[in-house]
Amino acid sequence: MFVCSCFGVTEEQVRAHADAGACTPRQIASACKAGTDCGGCVRRIQALLGRGACPRRELIEQGAPPLTAELPEAA
Repeated sequence: MFVCSCFGVTEEQVRAHADAGACTPRQIASACKAGTDCGGCVRRIQALLGRGACPRRELIEQGAPPLTAELPEAA
């Protein structure tokens, strides 16, 4: 199911970026542009990310680079 129709981003892609370390809608936007056009999908992205602990937040606080790379395209 599409989360962001402006950029064709699916729930699966948002979850994959979250699994790769994106913890916030802004980090999702950096990874795939979802939420950067009309903004209508930001609440859905927030819901998909949930309110749980972010596994990368601790690594980022220790100096690891934030998530900015794109995930490989699905086949």
